Amino acid sequence: MLRNYAWEQRALSCVGSTYTGLSGKTKEDFGKGDARFVTYLNVFANPITNLDGLGEVEIDDKQNTVKYGDVFFTTSSETPEEVGMSSVWLYSINNVYLNSFCFGFRPSIEADPHYLAFLLRSPSIRTQIQLLAQGISRYNISKTKLMDIEIPTPVIPEQTAIGSFFRTLDTTITLYKRKLDGLKRLKSAYLQQMFPQAGESVPKVRFEGFYKPWGVRLLGEISIKVNEKNKDCRHTETFTNSAEFGIISQRDFFDKDISNEKNLGGYSVVQPNDFVYNPRISNFAPVGPIKRNLLGRTGVMSPLYYVFRVIEGDLTFIEKFFESVYWHEFMKMNGDNGVRADRFNIKDSTFEQMPIPFPDEHEQKAIGKFLYNLDMLVADQQSKLDKVTKLKTAYLSKMFI
Repeated sequence: MLRNYAWEQRALSCVGSTYTGLSGKTKEDFGKGDARFVTYLNVFANPITNLDGLGEVEIDDKQNTVKYGDVFFTTSSETPEEVGMSSVWLYSINNVYLNSFCFGFRPSIEADPHYLAFLLRSPSIRTQIQLLAQGISRYNISKTKLMDIEIPTPVIPEQTAIGSFFRTLDTTITLYKRKLDGLKRLKSAYLQQMFPQAGESVPKVRFEGFYKPWGVRLLGEISIKVNEKNKDCRHTETFTNSAEFGIISQRDFFDKDISNEKNLGGYSVVQPNDFVYNPRISNFAPVGPIKRNLLGRTGVMSPLYYVFRVIEGDLTFIEKFFESVYWHEFMKMNGDNGVRADRFNIKDSTFEQMPIPFPDEHEQKAIGKFLYNLDMLVADQQSKLDKVTKLKTAYLSKMFI
């Protein structure tokens, strides 16, 4: 068991010394050569440098090679919150150098590199570094002033224990991320294969016992447009339709109310299980998202959105169909971006002509249930990842004061 040794506070300049990154290089020197260099983005993004994120460079004898245990710092950024990001080099390989937009720090006394990796990314140290940022359109940090920052230095066994603890958390986070990404890829693959391709009447993947060809129904045949307005302002909660998060309260999405409560009379009423088309396009939704109100309560939405209520078909099946990309081609062929580049423009009458692949009710329910259960697995894995990530953040705040 470790004894209760007091932690010493030492300036970084008392712990080690700095060296410069690559100098005197031109763009012709990069992308070729036998040497490797640690890129700016590699340092910025990774507390522990990613060995796979190295670039190629032709080198000369005047440059400084990196060594195991070195710490890299970025020297500039577009915001003060992102200046002076650190990354620790944990590899014993030769002929590797540091990019010219960072500088290196080499401990001259014994220090656990994993401890340094997490300490220098902790809120207490990051706050000190951010206060040193100077600039207007781009922020820089003085190497000399950065070296004046004091860091807590417990005895080596305690440093090692702390570093090992955070490494375990990071390993768990990485495993959870991989599993989550795998589940998302699995769902994406099923969404591509459980609905028929254009011109076909059966999907590539089908549950046993279903053999009939699928039919096609128009959106206007299986749904009605909701024209109800919030005339008496009876409903005060405004919803928004997020391509990433679905239909959520506007306050939760923006951390505040965007709509004016006095002007809600012209907003559309959205009941539970109503579907909403948001014409705003994004990377997540190239023709705008269609989402189902799963909040279990009634709210209102901007009249710019198209609200419709499904009157025929399994709701979950139809919800999952709109998570696929099969309907995007119809939108692109029958609409356009209009005047605003961030909004998709399609007439209501045309929108209602959208063809919906339509198997029998039992197959709809089977597909909907399967994809819903897959969503529950994704949500459970996301919850596990969020909990461990929050735990790490809490420990970073409490263990380095």
